[in-house]
Formats: sequence, C-alpha cells, structure tokens
Amino acid sequence: MAAARDVPVVIVSNRGPLSFTLDAAGRPVPAGSAGGLAGSLHGLVAGTGAWWVACAMSDADRAAGEAGLMAEDGLHIATVSPERAVYDLAYDTVSNAALWFVHHHLYDLARRPRFDRGWRTAWDAYRAFNQLMADQVCRVASDGAVVLVQDYHLALVPAMIRSARPELAVVHFSHTPFADPGVLRVLPEASSAELLSGMAAAVACGFHTRRWADAFVAGCVDHGIDPPSTFASPLAPDAGRLAERAASPASQRAAERIEEMVGSRRMILRVDRMELSKNLVRGFWAYDDLLRHHPEHQGSVVFVALAYASRQSLPEYLAYRAEVEQTASLLNERWATGSWKPIVLDVADDADRSFAALTRADVLLVNPVRDGLNLVAKEGPLVNRRDGVLVLSREAGAADELAGAALVVNPFDVAATADALHQALVMAPEQRAERAADLRRLVLARPPRRWLDDQLAAAGR
Repeated sequence: MAAARDVPVVIVSNRGPLSFTLDAAGRPVPAGSAGGLAGSLHGLVAGTGAWWVACAMSDADRAAGEAGLMAEDGLHIATVSPERAVYDLAYDTVSNAALWFVHHHLYDLARRPRFDRGWRTAWDAYRAFNQLMADQVCRVASDGAVVLVQDYHLALVPAMIRSARPELAVVHFSHTPFADPGVLRVLPEASSAELLSGMAAAVACGFHTRRWADAFVAGCVDHGIDPPSTFASPLAPDAGRLAERAASPASQRAAERIEEMVGSRRMILRVDRMELSKNLVRGFWAYDDLLRHHPEHQGSVVFVALAYASRQSLPEYLAYRAEVEQTASLLNERWATGSWKPIVLDVADDADRSFAALTRADVLLVNPVRDGLNLVAKEGPLVNRRDGVLVLSREAGAADELAGAALVVNPFDVAATADALHQALVMAPEQRAERAADLRRLVLARPPRRWLDDQLAAAGR
C-alpha cells in the first residue's frame, strides 16, 4: 500500500486487527483476524508500518497485549483496556442503544428513547472511552502523522487529539449513515452538540455516500457548528480475497450442504446480522406476498436467510430476533408441504456457509431500512455463479453505485419488494447475465485501496 508508506499513519478503531481466545491453560492464543470493518482495514494497511490503536475486546486480548502477542510484522498495534463498566456504558448504552438507533432512524419515538439522568453517566463514560483512545494515539503518533479515526464509537476523538496534538492531521470516517437533522435532535442537546463538535474538529469527515455527508453538514448547521470539509468514499471489497474464500475447501463443503438442501429449486438469499436495520421481517412478508400472488413459485423457490445473532445484550435485539423467528415459523406453517420448506432461517455465525450461499443464490435480497453501505450487496455479485439478481433497498448506501444494475426497492413497501422478487425470478437468462455482468463491472470499477487513499488525500498530506 504505497500511499500508507508515504506518511506516518495511525488507524483508530473500536475493534483491532487481531483477536485472541484463552486456551485450556488460560493462555492467549490467536483467534484469527477480526471481521467487519477491522477485517477490511487490515488487508489495506498490513505490512505498511502503520500504527493501529484499538480496544482490547476481551480478557484474552488484554492478556495477549500484556504478553506482547498483540503484534504483527509490518504493523504496530497499541491497545487500550478501559474499565469494564466504562466500556459497557460507552459501547452498549451510548454507541449501540442510542447513536446506532439515531443514525439508522430506528427509534419508535412514541415510546423510545427516554434520556434520564443515567444517560449523563453513560455519556461521561463514552467521553472517557474516547479520551482513552485519543491519549493512546497521542502517545504513538509521530510528528506529521495522519490519524484515521473510524466510526461512531469514536466521534469525540478528533477534537481530543486536536486539543493535545494540533499538528496531527485527523480524518474521521463514518461507516453508518448519519442522522438527518430532525432525528439528531432526539439526542440531548449537550450530547449532539459535543458529538458534532468532536467530529467537526477533524480536517475532514468521510462517509460512504454524499447523502450521509450532507446530513452531517446539515446537522452541524442546525447546531451552529462550522462543518469541516467532507467527502464521500464507498468501501469496495477485495475481489481476490473473496474468490479465495469462496473456493476454500470449507466453503466448498458448505456449498455441497446447501445444494443438498435446495436441490433444483431456485434460491432467494439474504446474508445479514440479526439487526433491526436489516429489515428481515419485511423481507419475509414480501416472500409471503410473492407466494400468495404468484402461486407458480410455491414449491419451486426456497428463501434462505442467514442471520447471525447480534447485540444480544440489548432487549430490542432479543425481541427482534424472536419476531424474526416467529415470522419464519408462521410462514413455514402457512406454506410448507411435505417436500418443501419455504424458509430456511439459520442464525449460526458461519462465514464459510455465507460465502457458499452467495455463490449459489438466484436472487440476493438486501433490503435494509437504512445502511451506511452494505458490503454484502457488493460481495455477492463478485462470487455468484448463477447470474444472481440483486434486489436492493434504495436506503442502502451501496444503492448510489449499483442502482443501474440492481432492482431497487423501497424497503418499507412489502408489495413492491414482492414484485421485484417475482421480476428477478422470471427474468430472461440473457437479461440476468447482462445485469450480473453490469454489477460486477460497477463493483470492480473501484479498487479497495481507493477508500484508504481518499482518507489520506482528505488529510492533505
């Protein structure tokens, strides 16, 4: 990664590039690279000599850091270990139960949220966690370094670094959407103002689409805060890495199991976290509408929903998982025959199975109510081997790039989503092939490294 070697770079994220578990003797042993954001970043900066500041996520990670095992050739890793009570409040109460809900417009405002005095304690913990991360950055960053702060967990870090080390060029990148100004007003005024001021202290703030950048700027203006420079830079998947993963023996074995399950039937697929923003329940009701109004698909199509559990410490997520499972069960009772189970819902976290399913899908449904990007919408077309059709929510950040080749839907419109599923299933082979080729071309038009290069360029170094 030539661009990362031109200047000293410090990556800052909640989760780091390496993870550990404890063996039977209580010793830390590698558990492989982290997934998600950290996994995408890892491939871009590995071997560049960059610093990476992250939180030790577990007792095993903390033990690995103390033993000097949190290290990798060509990458310097520095972790922080906040008190568990502080981290839980910062991560669960503020980041996941408030900021995530605000940015994804998930609150049922007639009932939630309720910001009592406990919120102030939680916000203090969020500030303390951000300060811990900023202090570590200031310790490891060399003169003239570019600091790339990642995501909503660390919105206050840019202002903290600017106060202590104003010579550092700090860029903040948000991987979620950004709340529209009216929704951002749900937060207590002091919190929203501090959040915006924290981000605005960066040299520049980046987002996956211009729409989210514009929402951030509008929020700053609404609060009387001068916004910084902003830029839009969608993340792209690594096609080579995906191909290797899809061709791995483990993925091949998973593909055989999927083939045994689906047989000659066509497959509608979704690959998601069990997450409120992903809109799983409406996806099932769209499938119900499809079977009701297009009975020719009964018995010939299987909806495979791979949705691994997420944030099970939050009651809203436990309730949503129950609703997802109950809906799938209800529709299977309604439509199943002796030889056909219309919905296969699997909540196991199995990456090999997910890759295998993406190669086999005839239709990939990605229908979030709101999503910063949605990388699966880009990964699926790269590994799919059946000219699969992408049915994509207009509220996913990826829709800005893929709308010309995907079937774009309003994620709240169940009937329209059912119509799109039907269109995808009956589409002529030559049209499917053309759309699949267009999707691959659109995804491959943007190399993965450009996302990191855009952040470095925004720093002006």
